[in-house]
Amino acid sequence: MTDRQHKILSAIVEQYAEVASPVGSSLLAKVFGVSSATIRAEMVELERNGYIHQPHTSAGRIPTDKGYRMYVNNVGEHKETSDQRRASRALTARVEGGGLPERTIRNAVDTLVELTHNLGMATLGDQLYMSGLSNLFGQPEFIDGTQVQQVARLLDNLEPWLREAAPNEPLSVYIGAENPIGRNAGASLIISRFRSPYSDRSYIGVLGPTRQQYRDVMRLVSQAGKALEEALYE
Repeated sequence: MTDRQHKILSAIVEQYAEVASPVGSSLLAKVFGVSSATIRAEMVELERNGYIHQPHTSAGRIPTDKGYRMYVNNVGEHKETSDQRRASRALTARVEGGGLPERTIRNAVDTLVELTHNLGMATLGDQLYMSGLSNLFGQPEFIDGTQVQQVARLLDNLEPWLREAAPNEPLSVYIGAENPIGRNAGASLIISRFRSPYSDRSYIGVLGPTRQQYRDVMRLVSQAGKALEEALYE
């Protein structure tokens, strides 16, 4: 993939996350300062290699699972905006002021729900905390009943799968069909592992559509894990 193709893919991922509609060449031409024909030629290559696809004739393009994976694997650190700083401070403050462990966990999950507009979940020992189902099923991707069933299947099996698989990375991202359950749900699971006095394999994260602001959500989930680890060991 060329550098320009990588930048175009990143722009498609980020724009699609924001507007929830296919991204056209004319918009990207303005962003990159080149002709629409140049963008279309690059889109053809990205589509040929499986990173984007055209949902219907005359539409723009949307990322595939492969495109999202390329984006996530190469997402870099960016200078925090003022909105991102406020979100980070709010998350840390809610976690630090939780008090009892159960309240601390619930505060962290509820804050992730508010900030990411996804479903939030956490495990502590053998307990599963979950919040934000209305956020999840309010997304346009989940209007279809078949996908809702796949998401429900994923949620029903999430806790036993986490116990069995025990993802060992500080931050893990499972995109679409990468999910071991609910492969056809069109959902992404972003989870952070953290240590606590109750278990060294506790998790906090979010579940939402594959259409995500991955950089922001990954940063917040990672921060939530670190903040919980510090708060629960105080």
